[in-house]
Amino acid sequence: MNTTLFRKSAPMLALLGLGLSACQPDLEKDFEPSNGTADFSNYIAVGNSLTAGFSDGGLYLEGQQQSFPAILAQQFATVGGGEFVQPLFGAGQENGSGYLRLANIVNGLPVTASVNTNLALRQGATAARPLYTKFTGQINNLGVPGIRLSDIETAGYGSVLGNPFFERITPDAQATQTYLQRVAASNPTFFTNWLGNNDVLGFATAGGAANSLTSVADFTDKNSKVIDALTATGAKGVVATIPDVTTIPFFTTVGPSFRTTLEAGKVSGLVIQTGAAPGGATSANRKPITTGDIKAVDGTGRQLFTLLSSPFLPLVGTKTGRPWRYVYGQSGQPAAGFPLFLAAYGIDTTAAFGVSAGNPIPSLFVLDDVEQGQVRTATNNFNAAIKTKAAAKGLAVFDANAFFSTVASNGLVVNGVNNTAGFVSGNLFSLDGVHPTPRGYAVVANEMIKVINSTYGAKVPTVNPTSYRGVKFP
Repeated sequence: MNTTLFRKSAPMLALLGLGLSACQPDLEKDFEPSNGTADFSNYIAVGNSLTAGFSDGGLYLEGQQQSFPAILAQQFATVGGGEFVQPLFGAGQENGSGYLRLANIVNGLPVTASVNTNLALRQGATAARPLYTKFTGQINNLGVPGIRLSDIETAGYGSVLGNPFFERITPDAQATQTYLQRVAASNPTFFTNWLGNNDVLGFATAGGAANSLTSVADFTDKNSKVIDALTATGAKGVVATIPDVTTIPFFTTVGPSFRTTLEAGKVSGLVIQTGAAPGGATSANRKPITTGDIKAVDGTGRQLFTLLSSPFLPLVGTKTGRPWRYVYGQSGQPAAGFPLFLAAYGIDTTAAFGVSAGNPIPSLFVLDDVEQGQVRTATNNFNAAIKTKAAAKGLAVFDANAFFSTVASNGLVVNGVNNTAGFVSGNLFSLDGVHPTPRGYAVVANEMIKVINSTYGAKVPTVNPTSYRGVKFP
């Protein structure tokens, strides 16, 4: 078997059509904004990173200002909406948690760099335990990056040992407050709820090597509790379903070009690690795959390689432990434990990387076909629970799963500009391959406005998504 080194191949980027200018949408004749049967005077947004405005691998001021709830609140203001307060990062700390920027395009490939100046870190923060500048006033955007629906009743979830984004918006005197308690105290007249993505996403982006899928029973129970809390005083709102995460750029970008390069080098197959269980070369966590089973642009093949794998795939066929040092580094454990980690998983760094059972491609870098099936089953079950509860309460539903599946298959033309689910060039997804760009968030806001208008007889005006940027070029 030829183990020629993987070499990054054909350019991924089509730089044409990325301009942000486009014709303005035609205004509907006789369109008079109206709230219909909805009351937007106290709009509360409940959710995770997608609600907070997370983008490019971080939460920072520009993303917050162009979150879909901020865009919705702007439009609600035309039909009686009240003040919408977000926990914005202040001047001098506008880069928040830090994020990725596009530094260059080399041979048609994006090169990213970390932005780590003007962060919103307070005294005592460390890389392992970030502490962000507190914002403990009343807020309308309760989006908390990283939160799962399974976390909403965890006491102290926002403590120093918990989620730093929730800790930031939790007063010290209420350190044991749960997210559900915070939601219940928000007293909305209207709400959006987009919780549940992370109950699938964390497992998927780790290639099944970390986290776990929330049980359907737990998801259904906690989804019901948060909706009951939001509607306790008769509020109307929108709930969103969970998209099929296997169609986002995080999973669809690397594999096709990797497969092409392997085929050109006549590399017939690889050995990957699957799951999180320890075990050596002969254990069930080793899985041979053929090159032809890597998913290609035309849809053939099944195995998905994550964006995280990109820097390490050129090492296929060499004797190296570099990918495993990276994987171990993600655990936050002391460097001295690395040999024990290798021993637990039977990794031989003197064996050829990626083409031998002794040195397989780490599970973190591949979401295999079995894991994809687990993700899709969970997503379908979770979405059924979301829709059932929404129907029982008479709520509007933004079917994000159906919408983004259509975008992945057909793209989305807005005012003559084509947008796709492609990495960088597609306009809709940011540099982390998971979260939207400002334009992507504007598209989401419009889709929510459509279901609000149809469900509640409202006439909330939409926005022009082409007025919002896609990926920012250097």
